[in-house]
Amino acid sequence: MNNRSQRNIDVARLRAHHLLMHRIRALEEVALKASHDNLVHGCLHPSIGQEALAVGVIAHLTKRDLLLSTHRGHGQALAKGASSTAMFHELLGREGGTCGGKGGSIHIADFGVGLLGANGVISANIVIGAGVAHAVKLKKEDRIVVCYFGDGAANRGPFLEGLNWAAVFKLPVLFVCEDNGYAATTKTRTMTAGPGFSDRASAFGVPSVEVDGNDVVAVDAAAAELIQEARAGDGPRFLHAKTFRVTGHTNSDLGAYRAKGEVEVAKAHDPIARARELLISAGVAADALDADKDSAYAEMEAACRSAREAAFPAANMAFVDVQDVGSPLVEAF
Repeated sequence: MNNRSQRNIDVARLRAHHLLMHRIRALEEVALKASHDNLVHGCLHPSIGQEALAVGVIAHLTKRDLLLSTHRGHGQALAKGASSTAMFHELLGREGGTCGGKGGSIHIADFGVGLLGANGVISANIVIGAGVAHAVKLKKEDRIVVCYFGDGAANRGPFLEGLNWAAVFKLPVLFVCEDNGYAATTKTRTMTAGPGFSDRASAFGVPSVEVDGNDVVAVDAAAAELIQEARAGDGPRFLHAKTFRVTGHTNSDLGAYRAKGEVEVAKAHDPIARARELLISAGVAADALDADKDSAYAEMEAACRSAREAAFPAANMAFVDVQDVGSPLVEAF
């Protein structure tokens, strides 16, 4: 065994993480199949291979804490407590979805569990996250904000604006950079100057931690410290996690731009397999872990089946929950 097997492990906690990672992966694999069956209208952005980042961080949040995600946000939604059945109804555009079947994958949200939504605009959620955290501070609420974004977003202006604002006003927010090495189809390192994203955060006085994003135990430990500090009123924190998505950018992307063998190398560091290895080394039976996996896939198959059998929203629902302030030609000018 390697050094990871020698760490002190909370077996019950790690097993719960292992199950949740299986649930996230099962949701996305079943959703991808539904997409290939033409049941999903629009893009899916899978996070297969990145499950440890959703699980290890969100394990430290309460229901009152607030979360902002990206277009690749299925894992965060499920980890925050969203119903898998409601998520599948949303992905398939059916009644009973988290947004009534109108948001789909890219804009999935569930205010009931503190998930303020995914966002299809790259890096837009960073400044929104800073704004939400500012509201929390002004209202003196006992909760924090966690904002996920990708490495591509860290090369856009809102990254600097959001971190600067959060640092200036000492806001209760944890920024989590899911660095999977690619901004859509472009290797991030070919378009990124300087030593890295953590140094950018440090330039604003925001303490940062770099972590192996495929090691759920390491993510859990790093997030615990950073979230405790943000919750104590010490200001924003930054978590830079290196990971890898084993699928293409979307459900229709074959990933042909990747070097030969790159995905196979990455799969050797699969976060679920690594958690399983640790659990077996700690004495958990392989059959029990297999049962956890089976239950995850059974849950997601049932959730997808429920969505397939559900009705589409009535046409008159198109204008429900939609803000209308009138024509901008009249109202704004």
